[in-house]
Amino acid sequence: MSLAEQITADMKEAMKAKDKTRLGTLRMVRAEILKKEKEKAGTGLDDATVTALLNTMVKQRRDSIEQFDAAGRGELAETERAELAIIENYLPEALSEGEICRIIDEVIEATGAIGGTDLGKVMGPVMGKLKATGKSFDGKAVNGQVKTRLGG
Repeated sequence: MSLAEQITADMKEAMKAKDKTRLGTLRMVRAEILKKEKEKAGTGLDDATVTALLNTMVKQRRDSIEQFDAAGRGELAETERAELAIIENYLPEALSEGEICRIIDEVIEATGAIGGTDLGKVMGPVMGKLKATGKSFDGKAVNGQVKTRLGG
């Protein structure tokens, strides 16, 4: 069963269980999948494309949580956190902090980067290697780690 089919099946289960939060979140995810399918001339999406779409939605939720917390809107932040938890269930296992650090160190050594001015030279290969693992990761956090390692 593909990831999109799993989301549809779970949406039906949430309907039967009358789980409003889960149902609303899965409907939103399903709508994004259908929108993306229409952009691709109605062809089905592979799991990698659906995963990329879910990663985008996770990033949006994290940004919203950050903004709602800063504005003192705790109730909206909690709604976003609930949606985030549901969406993250469909993502592959996340890379560990150690795996990310190892990849960053490898790329820094391979490129010979020595300072903050080499950030662009390092980020491209790091992101490529991280995406190649097929696991999920937070790009913003990776960027922060690379900056810290390069002293910038």
